[in-house]
Amino acid sequence: MRLLHSAWTYEAASVDSVSILRADDLQYLWLPLSHVFGKVLLTLPLQIGFPTAIDGRVDKIVDNLAVVRPTFMGAAPRIFEKAHARIVALGHGEGGIKARIFDWAFGVGIKVVRARQAGDRPSAVLMAQYAVADRLVFRKIRERFGGRLRFFISGSAALNRDVAEWFDAAGVLILEGYGMTESSAATFVNRPSEYLFGTVGHPLPGTEFRIAEDGEVLVKGPGVMAGYHNQDQATSEALDADGWLRTGDIGEVAPNGALRITDRKKDMFKTSNGKYVAPSAIDATFKGISPYVSQLVIDGEGRSYCVALIALDADAVRAWANENGMGGARSARSRDPTSSGPPCKPTSTG
Repeated sequence: MRLLHSAWTYEAASVDSVSILRADDLQYLWLPLSHVFGKVLLTLPLQIGFPTAIDGRVDKIVDNLAVVRPTFMGAAPRIFEKAHARIVALGHGEGGIKARIFDWAFGVGIKVVRARQAGDRPSAVLMAQYAVADRLVFRKIRERFGGRLRFFISGSAALNRDVAEWFDAAGVLILEGYGMTESSAATFVNRPSEYLFGTVGHPLPGTEFRIAEDGEVLVKGPGVMAGYHNQDQATSEALDADGWLRTGDIGEVAPNGALRITDRKKDMFKTSNGKYVAPSAIDATFKGISPYVSQLVIDGEGRSYCVALIALDADAVRAWANENGMGGARSARSRDPTSSGPPCKPTSTG
């Protein structure tokens, strides 16, 4: 793939132009520097001037946040899902009144978040309750992340809306963005002053997009690759004569003009009753229902129903098992007839 030097200078300049980041920010960077997401985050300090703390140990991310105390960090959704699961487990682990206060606080916080997302102003009573919830619960969670975060940036996959709302309720904003290796990573991003859950925001200045007749998202701009190296056929399939990149993602435009990605074009399948199924939407929703789920494989092509192979998150299940007196080998726990397994929570998404 040929990503020109001008693509990277464009990425840095375009992000700088929307004033999301400042020279007095501090970035915590753990993403692989060979990854296009990590690479664009490494170009931004050169343009904007903020310092960056680098530590690639994934298992130390949450612990390091409290030490580094960054103002922003980029990550894949799985990192936020695991942090969410860990904090929820800790909040419920104490039991009794503390667990009830934890759940009450997030019930209040979610109401505030949803009112704001709907363009409404939360009532004075609700905001008074939120102030109490913040003092008792949310402030402590923000301190776990260093206490100075302005926002996280999520990319590489779809972020579950329930997880995004949960973090926002605690006063930790996650800005979802979208891009590909072929478009030098940063192509769309929500802004702190205008963000809508379930979307990846508006394109960066200088980048255009449109939705093809079949729903595929097409992108054009200085960040788009010059082509695949020595692969003329693949290049012609990805780029049309006018320079539009066929992303392979299916999307739609939200009411506020932001882009909403609904699935990968090649991943969608049709059931025997003629309905198209979007696996990535099911994947994101299911992970929001249960913090104990790690990965899903979904199938149903030609059938009247869908099935899923579910892989559990070993760390989350181990913690649940220990708390419920079921320590020991994982194979033994899985065959225990007295266990109903870790609980799932209701979800409001699709």
